[in-house]
Amino acid sequence: MKYTAAHWGTYTFESGDKDLTPVVDDPLPSRIGRGWVSAATDPATRVLAPVVRKGWLNGDKGAARCSDSFVEITWDRATQLVASEIDRVRTTYGNQAIFGGSYGWSSAGRFHHAQGQMRRLLALAGGYTSSRETYSHAAAEVLFPRILGMSNRAFQDQMTSLPLVAEHCEFVLAFGGISRRTAQITSAGTATHDVGSWLDALKSNNVEVLSVAPERGEAQAWLPIRPGTDTALILALIHWIVSAGKEDQRFLARCTSGWNDLKAYVLGHTEGRPKTPAWAATICDIQERRIIEIARKLTETRNMISTAWGLQRADHGEQPIWAGLALAAVLGQIGQPGTGYSFGYGSVTAIGRPVPWIPWPSLPKVPNPVTDFIPVARIADALLFPNVPYNYDGETRHYPDLKLVWWSGGNPFHHHQDLLRLERAWRRPETIIVSEHSWTATARRADIVLPATTPLEREDLMMNRRDPALVYMSRFTAPMGQARDDFDFCAEIADKLNVGDAFRGGKTSAEWLAHLWDEARNVGATQNIDMPDFEDFKVMGRFDLPVDRQHRIAFADFVKDPEANPLGTESGKLTVSNQSIGEMDLSDCPAHPSWLPPVEGSALPDGAFHLISGQPATRLHGQNDMGSESLGAKVSGREVCTLHPAAAERLGVADGGFLRLYNVRGACICAVKTSEDIRLDCLSLPTGAWFDPRVINGTKTCIHGNPNVLTLDKGCSSLSQGNIAHTCVVYAEAWHGPLPELSVDKPPNVAL
Repeated sequence: MKYTAAHWGTYTFESGDKDLTPVVDDPLPSRIGRGWVSAATDPATRVLAPVVRKGWLNGDKGAARCSDSFVEITWDRATQLVASEIDRVRTTYGNQAIFGGSYGWSSAGRFHHAQGQMRRLLALAGGYTSSRETYSHAAAEVLFPRILGMSNRAFQDQMTSLPLVAEHCEFVLAFGGISRRTAQITSAGTATHDVGSWLDALKSNNVEVLSVAPERGEAQAWLPIRPGTDTALILALIHWIVSAGKEDQRFLARCTSGWNDLKAYVLGHTEGRPKTPAWAATICDIQERRIIEIARKLTETRNMISTAWGLQRADHGEQPIWAGLALAAVLGQIGQPGTGYSFGYGSVTAIGRPVPWIPWPSLPKVPNPVTDFIPVARIADALLFPNVPYNYDGETRHYPDLKLVWWSGGNPFHHHQDLLRLERAWRRPETIIVSEHSWTATARRADIVLPATTPLEREDLMMNRRDPALVYMSRFTAPMGQARDDFDFCAEIADKLNVGDAFRGGKTSAEWLAHLWDEARNVGATQNIDMPDFEDFKVMGRFDLPVDRQHRIAFADFVKDPEANPLGTESGKLTVSNQSIGEMDLSDCPAHPSWLPPVEGSALPDGAFHLISGQPATRLHGQNDMGSESLGAKVSGREVCTLHPAAAERLGVADGGFLRLYNVRGACICAVKTSEDIRLDCLSLPTGAWFDPRVINGTKTCIHGNPNVLTLDKGCSSLSQGNIAHTCVVYAEAWHGPLPELSVDKPPNVAL
């Protein structure tokens, strides 16, 4: 028996098998994995040979980049073109004109990490402009060091263990919910899926979990809040608690700074508008008495204030997660078993997992000589507005003038917002290189496409520091067409740039795997873990770490003795009002949690809807969209949009019908599914349908159902510049015409 792994699970197979089997000890295998093999082995959607865009060869400088055909070329010519372009751009403009900030989840393998291989090469070639943060939680990544004194990653590492919540908590107020659907995945791979069993334990122990979200999801108890108004609700809860004299004054004095400023704002002393339950009721579309009931329950129970990652992917996204921390501080239960404040339960499967975090090795990074970077979600702005100033984390920076973009193992035409705007920006660079295994929308919009292997076509190691199993990822199937490992073609490009020896580090890919395992054994020895040698591990396929559960309680040491264990904030305490942020004088991110109406949707126009674009159940972002599981969930090949039956009746559609969603940014066609478990003023369309635009009646329309043709490309604030995918207003109408033929399920035009 052999093993392989992905961000969505670990699988076994025997030689000659046509599909994979989830490991037997996984209590809730992911749906995503059911479509993995079919997506990875479909010749119609795989990049089978190196290609170059016709117009680029003719010197069109990107004019036809998003609508051109390709010419097949040899690998030798492809690597020579890439090396020549890197050399031309760095010589003509400097290395800062090369963008290597490629983003995407790519493989769970430790060595064959697409961006890691590409960035190693570019760093050795003189450097590149990089990107910072993630699309998942950029607002938190910038905010948390200032208010918690630690990075988002460090906070995730010390998050209170979910089994402790099940054991000690009585009431979980879950802003954004806690979902098995999003918990199918974990970056760097997972052997098992735990969140479902923890949710079952909460239920068995009679812990009430109240999901505050526009859509019920899997929640037993549901508070259907208006999208984007969580901050107003949280401030109203704080107002009632303080007005009732039930705030934990001792905790606030010992463990927080800035409380008096936030308190004055909540009570209306600074701007004359008390943040009462009555005030929030109108904003949030929740009855005043219900807000008071929740506030009272918080003062009478042991509770956890849980915030989901999706909560901060909205305009002013820092505010609700900061307000959630302030609410937990007011209640004074931070640092106790199973209660307090959390960020990300259920957003991926590993958060809250009670295992020791072990720092396994990875491909060594080469220092990047170029120090310039952009916030990851500002890629379109950078391409459209070179040298233009912007604010970020207390600095005034300038967008670089990017001439060459290399995107590896990711698909911005899935995860970025306002895709038609990105398409316009995508024409600006002189050259775009994409290394990819499938014909994603990004690969179709490249000048040079390098066909990469999938994780199923190579050997690798899954070593996730948040997982108690290590997996040798054996090859399941031979590479399709002329696909090659990233390491191999990057090494060939490195040779042509005279840095090949440094790139390889004196090792083949097989020797790198053995080296990384030897390094892992050294790490294991520091943890008193006796690990098998490499050859034995390859035969075993999986090594379960002999470690006991290691429960964590967030901020326990700090709360026990704040002076002996200060946080890394400006005051050494949790900052519910932050002086350094206040000194930035940002209108879109004040010194403390504040209610700031979103850029659109605070007053919904007649006939409009809020668009919810959450993570899909059948794929990881856009990965496996052409697989059997994702395709089987579509209707006539279109992504499915969920809406309330009364909304469907008003629009004249029913289950199995079709809608055209539209706004000033674009339009898309999607199928209809009705449900009582969504607000009447909301539509829910998952992300990840491969972008397939077509001009229909003068409007460019994604005929496949990608919601990011509708979302707004704007930073959530001048502090973090994170994306605001969940702040989006759309209109809808029934689609009665014939469905246009899809193109994403076929390869582009490639001349031999």
